[in-house]
Amino acid sequence: MILERLEVGSFASNCYLVACPETKQAIIIDPGAEGKFIIKRVNELGLNVKYIINTHAHIDHIGANGDVKEAFNVPILVHEAEAPMYRSPQSSLALFMGKNKMAPPDQTLKEGDLLELGSLTIKVLDTPGHTAGGICLDINGVLFSGDTLFNSSIGRTDLPGGSYRQILESIREKILIYPDNTKVFPGHGPPTTVGDERRYNPFLT
Repeated sequence: MILERLEVGSFASNCYLVACPETKQAIIIDPGAEGKFIIKRVNELGLNVKYIINTHAHIDHIGANGDVKEAFNVPILVHEAEAPMYRSPQSSLALFMGKNKMAPPDQTLKEGDLLELGSLTIKVLDTPGHTAGGICLDINGVLFSGDTLFNSSIGRTDLPGGSYRQILESIREKILIYPDNTKVFPGHGPPTTVGDERRYNPFLT
């Protein structure tokens, strides 16, 4: 697996480039800002982008959708419960960043959907709590947790669509069932493992 983490924007959001090493087919996860930087890095790596996937629709994870989509002419995918947030500058926090219109999704996802990416398989995990339609992605056993689970923390639940009960339920039922050595790449901050979060995350102990 080709995997690169790009830290972008004023909120230091993680944008991930994930690709099949044989075919160079790739996805871009959460292009939140700095579209030109993301596009440049994709081109430097010689990747063939197939999808843009948003783990949720807050502005710091979707802010560069339009630029990236225009550059590579690929669809934007998001959970079906999250799609309405793209039409709400208040809920997506776009107004906070001085924007009132975001590139809308082209396709919606749901629990258990599978996407092929060369030798890689992307499985969609429905993990509401940070937002109503938040998802995690299992790519060949590596987890991309968006703003559901962080290194030693969890996503905030005081924004529209958030639920503290739901986020803990999502983490315990969808993430902590993985083996301890499973790598987890969150929407902000450094990577972690399921085992470290099971043992040391103060919200889960």
